[in-house]
Amino acid sequence: MNYAEIKNCDIANGLGVRVSLFVSGCTHHCKNCFNQMTWDFDYGQVFDESVEQQIIDYLKPNHITGLTLLGGEPMEPENQRALLPFVKRVKALYPQKDIWVYSGYIFDKELLQDSRARCEVTDELLSYIDVLVDGRFVEALKDISLKFRGSSNQRIIDVPQSLKEKKVVLYKDLNENRKFQKQQ
Repeated sequence: MNYAEIKNCDIANGLGVRVSLFVSGCTHHCKNCFNQMTWDFDYGQVFDESVEQQIIDYLKPNHITGLTLLGGEPMEPENQRALLPFVKRVKALYPQKDIWVYSGYIFDKELLQDSRARCEVTDELLSYIDVLVDGRFVEALKDISLKFRGSSNQRIIDVPQSLKEKKVVLYKDLNENRKFQKQQ
């Protein structure tokens, strides 16, 4: 797997201060995508052990809330296979930090059912994800007032609760201050 960028202090792609990994490779090709260069699976640099360790180190400070995976498309099968061991390591080292994933694939229709997105690691990878922002960016539904998403068709999903209840449960706690109060 290749990656396009790592942000070690990102406040735009999930609650709190985050480390964000922008993976390469996406087959959606959404009109007016903000990151078209990441459509190419060969774009950027190789995601290897040294890059993985760099991200692990960036996640260490207490002020870092968690990890965000976006791109490109983290849920392309080839990216899922590369991300699973990394995400497992992150959760083992930092169980208190959350993992957000941005995907153009629809959680209940494409990630949980037979589709081109599903592969042998999808269910296990989903078990490590706390929040999934799903749905392709749709230019006609663009709304800059939305928190953590670009168009109104996209959902912010509480993945553990959704898997437990076997239905989509939207993530409700988008109040950053309340989240930090709970952690203290």
